[in-house]
Amino acid sequence: MAKTRVWRLPGPARSLTGILTGIICLAGSILAYGPAAGAAPRVVAPQTTYDFGKGFEDRVLSHTFILKNEGNAPLHVEDVDPDCACTVADYDRDIPPGGEGRIILTIKPYSVLRDFLKKSTIRLNDPSRPELVLTMKGYVQPIIEIQPSHIIRLKGLVTDDVQGQVRFISHLSQPWEIVRYVNGLPGMVQVNLKAEKPGKVYVLEVKNIRKEAGHYGGKIELFTSSKERPRLLVRVFANLYSPPAKPGGP
Repeated sequence: MAKTRVWRLPGPARSLTGILTGIICLAGSILAYGPAAGAAPRVVAPQTTYDFGKGFEDRVLSHTFILKNEGNAPLHVEDVDPDCACTVADYDRDIPPGGEGRIILTIKPYSVLRDFLKKSTIRLNDPSRPELVLTMKGYVQPIIEIQPSHIIRLKGLVTDDVQGQVRFISHLSQPWEIVRYVNGLPGMVQVNLKAEKPGKVYVLEVKNIRKEAGHYGGKIELFTSSKERPRLLVRVFANLYSPPAKPGGP
Protein backbone atom coordinates (compact mmCIF):
# COMPACT_ATOMS: atom_id res chain seq x y z
CA MET A 1 0.00 0.00 0.00
CA ALA A 2 1.45 3.34 -1.07
CA LYS A 3 2.18 5.89 1.67
CA THR A 4 0.97 9.47 1.39
CA ARG A 5 3.78 11.94 1.83
CA VAL A 6 3.07 15.15 3.76
CA TRP A 7 5.24 18.06 2.74
CA ARG A 8 6.20 20.39 5.62
CA LEU A 9 7.57 23.85 5.07
CA PRO A 10 10.76 24.84 6.83
CA GLY A 11 10.37 26.68 10.18
CA PRO A 12 10.88 30.25 8.84
CA ALA A 13 8.43 29.64 6.02
CA ARG A 14 5.82 28.35 8.44
CA SER A 15 6.16 31.55 10.54
CA LEU A 16 5.72 33.71 7.47
CA THR A 17 2.64 31.74 6.50
CA GLY A 18 1.14 32.34 9.95
CA ILE A 19 1.72 36.10 9.69
CA LEU A 20 0.10 36.25 6.27
CA THR A 21 -2.85 34.24 7.53
CA GLY A 22 -3.31 36.67 10.45
CA ILE A 23 -3.22 39.68 8.15
CA ILE A 24 -5.83 38.11 5.88
CA CYS A 25 -8.10 37.35 8.87
CA LEU A 26 -7.74 40.91 10.22
CA ALA A 27 -8.58 42.36 6.82
CA GLY A 28 -11.64 40.16 6.68
CA SER A 29 -12.76 41.35 10.10
CA ILE A 30 -12.37 44.99 9.10
CA LEU A 31 -14.42 44.41 5.96
CA ALA A 32 -17.05 42.54 7.90
CA TYR A 33 -17.46 44.89 10.86
CA GLY A 34 -16.34 48.28 9.51
CA PRO A 35 -13.11 50.23 10.10
CA ALA A 36 -12.18 51.29 13.65
CA ALA A 37 -11.59 54.79 12.32
CA GLY A 38 -15.35 55.14 11.93
CA ALA A 39 -15.83 55.23 15.72
CA ALA A 40 -16.47 58.68 17.19
CA PRO A 41 -17.56 60.33 20.46
CA ARG A 42 -20.87 62.14 20.70
CA VAL A 43 -21.35 64.75 23.41
CA VAL A 44 -24.73 65.34 25.04
CA ALA A 45 -25.18 68.19 27.54
CA PRO A 46 -28.44 67.92 29.51
CA GLN A 47 -27.93 71.48 30.78
CA THR A 48 -26.02 74.36 29.20
CA THR A 49 -27.37 77.32 31.23
CA TYR A 50 -27.62 77.81 34.99
CA ASP A 51 -29.33 80.69 36.79
CA PHE A 52 -28.06 81.40 40.32
CA GLY A 53 -30.98 83.73 41.03
CA LYS A 54 -30.21 86.43 43.62
CA GLY A 55 -27.12 86.43 45.80
CA PHE A 56 -24.50 88.69 47.36
CA GLU A 57 -21.13 89.74 46.01
CA ASP A 58 -19.10 88.15 48.82
CA ARG A 59 -20.34 84.64 48.00
CA VAL A 60 -18.67 82.00 45.81
CA LEU A 61 -20.85 81.07 42.82
CA SER A 62 -20.19 77.53 41.62
CA HIS A 63 -22.09 75.05 39.45
CA THR A 64 -21.38 71.59 38.04
CA PHE A 65 -22.39 70.87 34.44
CA ILE A 66 -22.63 67.24 33.26
CA LEU A 67 -21.41 66.02 29.86
CA LYS A 68 -22.45 62.59 28.56
CA ASN A 69 -20.65 60.59 25.87
CA GLU A 70 -23.20 58.72 23.78
CA GLY A 71 -20.68 57.84 21.07
CA ASN A 72 -18.51 54.75 20.60
CA ALA A 73 -15.10 56.37 21.16
CA PRO A 74 -13.60 58.30 24.11
CA LEU A 75 -14.67 61.94 24.42
CA HIS A 76 -11.82 64.34 25.17
CA VAL A 77 -12.36 67.80 26.69
CA GLU A 78 -9.51 69.60 24.99
CA ASP A 79 -9.99 73.05 26.53
CA VAL A 80 -12.32 75.14 28.71
CA ASP A 81 -12.14 78.84 27.84
CA PRO A 82 -14.13 81.19 30.14
CA ASP A 83 -14.87 84.68 28.84
CA CYS A 84 -13.72 86.21 32.15
CA ALA A 85 -10.67 85.70 34.34
CA CYS A 86 -13.07 85.67 37.29
CA THR A 87 -14.30 82.19 36.26
CA VAL A 88 -12.26 79.16 37.32
CA ALA A 89 -12.78 75.77 35.65
CA ASP A 90 -12.19 72.24 36.93
CA TYR A 91 -13.17 69.36 34.67
CA ASP A 92 -12.83 65.71 33.64
CA ARG A 93 -10.67 65.57 30.54
CA ASP A 94 -11.63 62.07 29.29
CA ILE A 95 -15.10 60.54 29.20
CA PRO A 96 -15.44 56.91 28.02
CA PRO A 97 -18.25 55.74 25.70
CA GLY A 98 -21.46 55.54 27.69
CA GLY A 99 -19.94 57.52 30.55
CA GLU A 100 -20.32 61.05 31.86
CA GLY A 101 -17.99 63.74 33.14
CA ARG A 102 -18.17 66.96 35.12
CA ILE A 103 -17.27 70.55 34.31
CA ILE A 104 -17.23 72.71 37.45
CA LEU A 105 -17.32 76.47 36.82
CA THR A 106 -16.73 78.83 39.75
CA ILE A 107 -17.02 82.63 39.87
CA LYS A 108 -14.80 84.26 42.47
CA PRO A 109 -16.33 86.55 45.14
CA TYR A 110 -16.50 90.29 44.36
CA SER A 111 -16.17 89.56 40.62
CA VAL A 112 -19.71 90.34 39.41
CA LEU A 113 -22.39 92.81 40.45
CA ARG A 114 -26.05 93.32 39.56
CA ASP A 115 -27.19 91.37 36.48
CA PHE A 116 -24.42 89.19 35.07
CA LEU A 117 -23.99 86.60 32.33
CA LYS A 118 -20.77 84.62 31.96
CA LYS A 119 -20.01 82.17 29.15
CA SER A 120 -17.40 79.43 28.88
CA THR A 121 -16.51 77.74 25.58
CA ILE A 122 -15.81 74.00 25.81
CA ARG A 123 -13.68 72.51 23.00
CA LEU A 124 -14.12 68.80 22.32
CA ASN A 125 -12.97 66.08 19.95
CA ASP A 126 -16.56 65.40 18.88
CA PRO A 127 -16.46 65.87 15.06
CA SER A 128 -20.16 66.80 14.95
CA ARG A 129 -19.98 69.24 17.88
CA PRO A 130 -16.44 70.50 18.41
CA GLU A 131 -17.55 73.41 20.62
CA LEU A 132 -20.11 73.78 23.39
CA VAL A 133 -20.99 76.98 25.29
CA LEU A 134 -21.96 76.83 28.98
CA THR A 135 -23.63 79.89 30.49
CA MET A 136 -24.03 81.10 34.08
CA LYS A 137 -26.20 84.07 34.99
CA GLY A 138 -27.87 85.70 37.96
CA TYR A 139 -28.22 88.87 40.00
CA VAL A 140 -25.62 89.82 42.60
CA GLN A 141 -26.36 92.39 45.26
CA PRO A 142 -23.61 94.47 46.90
CA ILE A 143 -22.82 93.61 50.50
CA ILE A 144 -23.37 97.30 51.32
CA GLU A 145 -26.52 98.46 49.57
CA ILE A 146 -27.11 102.17 48.92
CA GLN A 147 -30.73 103.31 48.61
CA PRO A 148 -31.98 104.92 46.48
CA SER A 149 -28.55 105.46 44.88
CA HIS A 150 -25.10 106.87 45.55
CA ILE A 151 -26.13 110.27 44.10
CA ILE A 152 -27.94 113.02 46.00
CA ARG A 153 -29.50 115.79 43.93
CA LEU A 154 -30.35 119.04 45.66
CA LYS A 155 -32.75 121.20 43.70
CA GLY A 156 -34.79 124.21 44.76
CA LEU A 157 -34.78 127.83 45.80
CA VAL A 158 -31.96 129.19 47.92
CA THR A 159 -34.62 130.25 50.42
CA ASP A 160 -35.96 126.70 50.75
CA ASP A 161 -34.84 123.92 53.05
CA VAL A 162 -33.21 121.83 50.29
CA GLN A 163 -31.93 118.47 51.47
CA GLY A 164 -31.65 114.81 50.57
CA GLN A 165 -30.53 111.53 52.07
CA VAL A 166 -29.25 108.05 51.30
CA ARG A 167 -29.51 104.87 53.32
CA PHE A 168 -26.69 102.32 53.69
CA ILE A 169 -27.82 98.75 54.42
CA SER A 170 -25.31 96.05 55.32
CA HIS A 171 -25.87 92.44 54.19
CA LEU A 172 -22.82 91.21 56.08
CA SER A 173 -23.30 88.51 58.69
CA GLN A 174 -21.26 90.41 61.28
CA PRO A 175 -21.93 93.93 62.67
CA TRP A 176 -20.79 96.75 60.42
CA GLU A 177 -20.17 100.44 61.06
CA ILE A 178 -19.46 103.67 59.24
CA VAL A 179 -16.64 104.98 61.41
CA ARG A 180 -16.20 108.46 59.91
CA TYR A 181 -16.88 110.62 56.86
CA VAL A 182 -15.20 113.50 54.99
CA ASN A 183 -17.36 116.32 53.64
CA GLY A 184 -15.94 117.41 50.30
CA LEU A 185 -18.30 120.42 50.09
CA PRO A 186 -17.61 122.49 53.22
CA GLY A 187 -19.55 125.75 53.29
CA MET A 188 -22.08 124.38 50.80
CA VAL A 189 -23.67 121.42 52.53
CA GLN A 190 -24.24 120.30 56.07
CA VAL A 191 -23.81 116.58 56.67
CA ASN A 192 -25.40 114.44 59.37
CA LEU A 193 -24.81 110.69 59.79
CA LYS A 194 -26.97 108.60 62.10
CA ALA A 195 -27.33 104.90 62.86
CA GLU A 196 -30.89 103.88 62.07
CA LYS A 197 -30.10 100.33 63.10
CA PRO A 198 -26.65 100.11 64.76
CA GLY A 199 -24.34 97.63 63.11
CA LYS A 200 -26.70 97.29 60.14
CA VAL A 201 -28.28 100.47 58.71
CA TYR A 202 -26.98 104.06 58.50
CA VAL A 203 -28.61 107.19 57.08
CA LEU A 204 -26.64 110.08 55.57
CA GLU A 205 -28.48 113.41 55.48
CA VAL A 206 -27.17 116.24 53.30
CA LYS A 207 -28.59 119.78 53.55
CA ASN A 208 -27.80 122.77 51.37
CA ILE A 209 -26.47 125.80 53.29
CA ARG A 210 -25.36 127.90 50.34
CA LYS A 211 -27.45 131.06 49.88
CA GLU A 212 -26.41 131.94 46.34
CA ALA A 213 -28.14 130.68 43.20
CA GLY A 214 -26.07 128.47 40.96
CA HIS A 215 -24.79 124.95 40.49
CA TYR A 216 -22.20 122.94 42.39
CA GLY A 217 -21.11 119.37 42.80
CA GLY A 218 -18.78 117.31 44.93
CA LYS A 219 -18.46 114.17 47.01
CA ILE A 220 -18.73 112.81 50.52
CA GLU A 221 -16.41 109.95 51.46
CA LEU A 222 -17.39 107.45 54.13
CA PHE A 223 -15.03 104.98 55.79
CA THR A 224 -16.31 101.70 57.17
CA SER A 225 -15.26 98.78 59.35
CA SER A 226 -15.51 96.33 56.41
CA LYS A 227 -12.20 95.26 54.87
CA GLU A 228 -14.06 94.31 51.68
CA ARG A 229 -15.79 97.72 51.39
CA PRO A 230 -13.64 100.07 53.49
CA ARG A 231 -14.70 103.16 51.55
CA LEU A 232 -18.03 104.38 50.19
CA LEU A 233 -18.66 107.40 48.01
CA VAL A 234 -21.70 109.64 47.72
CA ARG A 235 -21.84 112.30 45.04
CA VAL A 236 -23.81 115.52 45.52
CA PHE A 237 -25.14 117.73 42.71
CA ALA A 238 -27.03 120.93 43.46
CA ASN A 239 -29.13 123.29 41.31
CA LEU A 240 -30.21 126.36 43.27
CA TYR A 241 -32.44 129.15 42.02
CA SER A 242 -33.27 132.64 43.20
CA PRO A 243 -36.85 133.20 44.36
CA PRO A 244 -39.13 134.82 41.82
CA ALA A 245 -39.42 138.61 41.97
CA LYS A 246 -42.42 139.90 43.91
CA PRO A 247 -45.14 141.73 41.95
CA GLY A 248 -44.49 145.45 41.88
CA GLY A 249 -40.88 144.97 42.84
CA PRO A 250 -37.92 146.54 41.00
